[in-house]
Amino acid sequence: MWHVLKALKCLYSSRGSFITNSLLTELYLFISVANTDCCGFFFYSPLSMVTNDALKSSICRRIEEQSWTAAVARSLHLVWPAVKGLLMLGMSCLIAALWYCRRLYTYLAQLLKWWSRYLQKKFIKNLSVMAEVDLLGYCAREWKGETKQAIQMRKVYEELFWRHHIKYIRQVRGDHYCALRAVLFWVFSQGISFPSWMKERDILKLPEKLLYSQGCNWIQQYSFGPERYTGSNVFGKLRKCIETLKANWTEISGVKDKDERGNMCNILFSDESKEYKLYEAIKFIMLYQVIEAYEQMKNGQGHVPRLFSLLFARDTSSDPLSFMMNHLNPLGDTGGLQQVEMILLGYLLEVKIRVYRLCKFNTEEFQVNYPEEYHREWHEIYLLTEDDHHYHIPIISI
Repeated sequence: MWHVLKALKCLYSSRGSFITNSLLTELYLFISVANTDCCGFFFYSPLSMVTNDALKSSICRRIEEQSWTAAVARSLHLVWPAVKGLLMLGMSCLIAALWYCRRLYTYLAQLLKWWSRYLQKKFIKNLSVMAEVDLLGYCAREWKGETKQAIQMRKVYEELFWRHHIKYIRQVRGDHYCALRAVLFWVFSQGISFPSWMKERDILKLPEKLLYSQGCNWIQQYSFGPERYTGSNVFGKLRKCIETLKANWTEISGVKDKDERGNMCNILFSDESKEYKLYEAIKFIMLYQVIEAYEQMKNGQGHVPRLFSLLFARDTSSDPLSFMMNHLNPLGDTGGLQQVEMILLGYLLEVKIRVYRLCKFNTEEFQVNYPEEYHREWHEIYLLTEDDHHYHIPIISI
């Protein structure tokens, strides 16, 4: 082989650049590799036989490059089994971790879904004012069939939808607090603040004022809905009810964002304990207004609204005591608000309560206002009733 190389060198020297240094370098390396295969030693071929300096430099560089390449290849060949084992172990651990995380995620998702359904069912069960639904959809569910009443009610709801722009409705729990619940929810959700007369006095002191200043000991016969008699503890319970009313009213009316107010109302009106305290506080404030008007009428002091003349003209409410026993005590237990009490409620809250009475369709009493005498600056709220006993909240959308 070296004779071949010598012959090529002679040819290179005689023919110029016909055979380049690069080609000679490749041939020298080929011969070296061949000798390596035969003799087992890479440098068996004598480099001293190469006399051209440029060729010798090129061959040295290539030999050095191939030496580093061979060293790296041998190192990788030795290290690779260990690295391969570590990679396989790492991949196995990663796959196991991903499988475990997937199982954990699935379990947590199922747990969260179950807990969400549980809270939703509990919340809906306790929620006394339901979310708004389409008016005509509600009518179609509630008034099926072809009876005379069902046909009439579907006609009334279509009238409300097209002529009065009532597009949605919020159902209100139909117990004996129904009217109070609907009115208070309207007031709170709209952010209506305290009436002017409440801002001028501390309503927390009203129970003690009636007891000590006006000697109304008979208030001990006051009933808290189904709880018929509480005795001397009545004033402490009334104060707690009024504190609950004032605290929640102040907090909710101070919120400017409508959606946030709505969420606060949903939470409040799903808490039965707080909710009933609100109603009992309003009942007592109604009683306070009646006592104040009665004292003014008896002493001939100032102007008394006409509604109190109507109230005291009834045999069942000729004085504050009979009013409490016959009209306020049954409220929340065996009876609801009558029309005179609706007028009184609008008066003390300083709101105009407009009620759509579906049972009075096509009559002058289809739309009524409580009270009829109201100030222009009073807020207007809307209620809807099918039978003058159960009330719902209509949502007007123009």
